[in-house]
Amino acid sequence: MTSTSRGTSVSPGKKPPSFTAASKYTVLNGAGYLVAGAILIVWPGVTQALFTEPAFAGHEEALMRVIGLTVVVIGWLYLFGGRSGTRQFVVASIIDRLVFVPLVLVPVAIAGVFPRLFLAFTIVDVLLAIGAWILLSRE
Repeated sequence: MTSTSRGTSVSPGKKPPSFTAASKYTVLNGAGYLVAGAILIVWPGVTQALFTEPAFAGHEEALMRVIGLTVVVIGWLYLFGGRSGTRQFVVASIIDRLVFVPLVLVPVAIAGVFPRLFLAFTIVDVLLAIGAWILLSRE
């Protein structure tokens, strides 16, 4: 007997249990967040190049790298949370993205802080949450 990442035992030669579509989707979302965060860390100017935000005036470049690190950590947690195969993780990720992200980022964008970047991130995040919700409801 060997142990799988979900804590169940599998006999040698047997295929481990498969992940649900919602769990696989969460893993893919995590990979996307990892890539997006890494881009912000390595190239904070992507905010101007892709989202036509104004040039940095002070220490915004460093702040963008911190945001990138935060997105990388979120991606890491989604990657491994999705690989846990638990329904609870997917549900928690949906609630976070439907409630907390818009609640924080939309007012910040309205206040004029990286509005195109934060509104784009909010829209994508909410759409990804709806996608997870749809997949979860089919299970």
